[in-house]
Amino acid sequence: MPLPSGSTVQDHVALDEIELCGELMIAASSADEERLSPDRIDEVLRVAAHDAGDASPLCGGR
Repeated sequence: MPLPSGSTVQDHVALDEIELCGELMIAASSADEERLSPDRIDEVLRVAAHDAGDASPLCGGR
């Protein structure tokens, strides 16, 4: 179904995910090591574990 002319559709979740992927790509391209560590990924995504044994809720655990 075509969109009416002049209207825009935005999926804020998708836009946020695209931004986070971009930030990960930038971090990976500037990293000295071959892969980003899980801690560095959490730092780039601004995710903190609830306590030392918990993984990021976004990652579903490690």
